[in-house]
Amino acid sequence: MQAIRSTCRLLPLFDVAASRSVEARALASAEPHALMRRAGLAVAQLAMAVAPHARRVWVAAGPGNNGGDGLEAAIHLRAWGREVHVSLVGDAAALPADARNAFDRAVAAGVAIGQQGEAPPALGANDIAIDALLGIGASRAPQGRIAEAIAALNALPCALLAVDLPSGLDADTGQPLGESCVIATYTLALLTLKPGLFTGAGRDQAGDVWLDALDAEDAVATSPASAWLSGSGGSKGDGHKPSVHPEDRALSAPRRHAQHKGSFGDVAVVAGAPGMTGAAWMAGRAAHAAGAGRVYVDLLDDASAGVGDPVRPELMFRRGWWEGDAKVLAAATVVCGCGGGEAVRTPLPRLLDLVPRLVLDADALNALASDASLQTALRARAMRGLATIVTPHPLEAARLLGCGTAQVQADRLSSAQKLAEKFQCVAVLKGSGSVIATPGTAPRINATGNASLASAGTGDVLAGWLGGLWAQAAPGDMLKVAFDIAAMAVAQHGAAAEPLRPGSMRAGDLIELLHQRLRREWLAPPNRSG
Repeated sequence: MQAIRSTCRLLPLFDVAASRSVEARALASAEPHALMRRAGLAVAQLAMAVAPHARRVWVAAGPGNNGGDGLEAAIHLRAWGREVHVSLVGDAAALPADARNAFDRAVAAGVAIGQQGEAPPALGANDIAIDALLGIGASRAPQGRIAEAIAALNALPCALLAVDLPSGLDADTGQPLGESCVIATYTLALLTLKPGLFTGAGRDQAGDVWLDALDAEDAVATSPASAWLSGSGGSKGDGHKPSVHPEDRALSAPRRHAQHKGSFGDVAVVAGAPGMTGAAWMAGRAAHAAGAGRVYVDLLDDASAGVGDPVRPELMFRRGWWEGDAKVLAAATVVCGCGGGEAVRTPLPRLLDLVPRLVLDADALNALASDASLQTALRARAMRGLATIVTPHPLEAARLLGCGTAQVQADRLSSAQKLAEKFQCVAVLKGSGSVIATPGTAPRINATGNASLASAGTGDVLAGWLGGLWAQAAPGDMLKVAFDIAAMAVAQHGAAAEPLRPGSMRAGDLIELLHQRLRREWLAPPNRSG
């Protein structure tokens, strides 16, 4: 059993269909009922680990195999001296074979099993409840007795452990199936990690996530992942690992003494319309903090001529940089759009035509959404060996896809993949559990970050940080390198805001934290001992 942290190595995620396939393979190689018994033991062990002083345990068990897992847990918990009460929401005679076997064993073990609709026992703050109502097979909003049980679970004063995923949560999308959805303190994923635990509303509903592969690691390791969970702790040492890792790019090797600022790439920030120049400076500061050799800021504000950044005077002001020598543009990494307003429409065609590494954010994305010719130019870049990373929040993504924000949020993985395919680029769909997608590759869900990043300017920081890392990247497949760099940048951006503290994080403070962590942790020499 393992706790899933934001410092995780790259971990495979399996949607419902893929999880069913893994389960079938695991069942085929196991003794009858063995998998459910392992699951029940794992649930019971975690319950006692997170609530060691619990005297009473309430198990809300549903009509399927998820309920069977809860019944198996109840057997162990009673044997360990806890006062256990099971509320079976369903007909015992209609339980699936494994769950029926668990029910019979629980009865024989003396577990108190209440009738459907019976009120739960009184639990204190140190006790624990187990949500074993619905598993990954749920596809519609909970109703009737199930919905009533979910409401009762959410009203408890004690810790709540969800089995496999919170009941009422879509395992694939991370969105509640209806108004009734368990808000768990802990979730123990069984066999596989599900994407919905880590994006959309899933992170709020699932609480702290744990995984137990139920001794079926071979079935998991030989099954293709639907997506990947990407944290800030590296990606080496996992059997599912892709062929290229972010940490193997750009920043893994120490700087050589003979290198100079020209060795680490140039970044140009083309952004900052009147009244929004701060966004451009934030992006520039972040690019510089990420290690880019030189950073130019081209403000799209005629009134800013001769103005520099008083906080970071090492940033170089270059009004009209985008109109300069084509060879200079063709050698640079450009971040475009941060606070660009309508003015960003003018430089976009030339940037799309010439720049090899282009990060498009904010107003650059809004300009694209309303201009078919710019969209055509963006799609054509990949055919010419040029790479693009777009970093929309859900509303910007909706504009680019021609749909509503709710539709984007309803399936964030699919939305990010559609963006990547439509524009032949790397798409970073920001939000809780940011999704990084590129054509033909399983997407990644970022495990780091929290709501303290919900403040003005943090998106500009991400765009600049991404550009600064990308400028230093080693040569290779342009889109593949862009995908790896995007995943690393998003993970580091989120990790700098951890642990969660009250209030918001100011964008300027975020830049300094990113720089400090880059110097202190992410570039630390590798541990050779293991």
